[in-house]
Amino acid sequence: MPKLAANLSLMYPEIEFLDRFAAAAADGFKAVEYLFPYPYPADELVQRLRRHGLRQVLFNMAQGNWEAGERGIAVLPGREADFAAALATALDYAKALGCPRLHCMAGIVPAGADRAACEATYLANLRRAAPAAAAAGVVLLLEPLNQRDFPGYFLNRNSQARAIIEAVDHPAVRLQFDVYHTQMSEGFLAETLRENFAIVGHIQIAGVPGRNEPDQRQEINYPYLFQRIDELGYDGWIGCEYRPRAATRAGLAWAAPFGIKASAA
Repeated sequence: MPKLAANLSLMYPEIEFLDRFAAAAADGFKAVEYLFPYPYPADELVQRLRRHGLRQVLFNMAQGNWEAGERGIAVLPGREADFAAALATALDYAKALGCPRLHCMAGIVPAGADRAACEATYLANLRRAAPAAAAAGVVLLLEPLNQRDFPGYFLNRNSQARAIIEAVDHPAVRLQFDVYHTQMSEGFLAETLRENFAIVGHIQIAGVPGRNEPDQRQEINYPYLFQRIDELGYDGWIGCEYRPRAATRAGLAWAAPFGIKASAA
């Protein structure tokens, strides 16, 4: 049966971020993920996790300059020192939060940039980062993002991520299989997951189109996909990285079979 983690960056947007921990726990979630912890002191986040009996299962490394259009810096030649600093900060937070996974965002290829040079930079950064992550007990995850939502993003398909992972050749680098992005980019969800299952380190879900609840009001047959995930023997967390259509609790009926039920709080 899927073990669901609430993504607090997208879910519960109707309340303040730090209050979302309590809301998720009240609704039956045992784990959380979110994009970035860095706006908050690690101690504050640790207190929220402990107070509500939650596990932190994933967050992202810093992505660079958002206002300038950066969505990760791992592929950007000349930014290696920034990448190393972002890794060190992320590992410090991961240690404090007890978080075993970091999403290492690849980045958008700048206009006119040499894609081969970007790939070489990506590989070099990952090869340096992997031993440090492993020493900290952390797995680095690579997530392909679709071109509709992230035009110009370096990593787009699971086969491309697999080739990078194989080239790095370190057990601390694995695939973040996002069902939403995979459907948007390539489809064939069950087969694509099966083909890449040996390197999957985390799964995320959302409905298509709209990135809303993974229920019966969208095109993915999630009951079927959850059955396939169980058959593959996946025992990790599944991140609910979706945007609720309305108030979060109004849309949680899809998760009731998995122990999630909207509270009255």
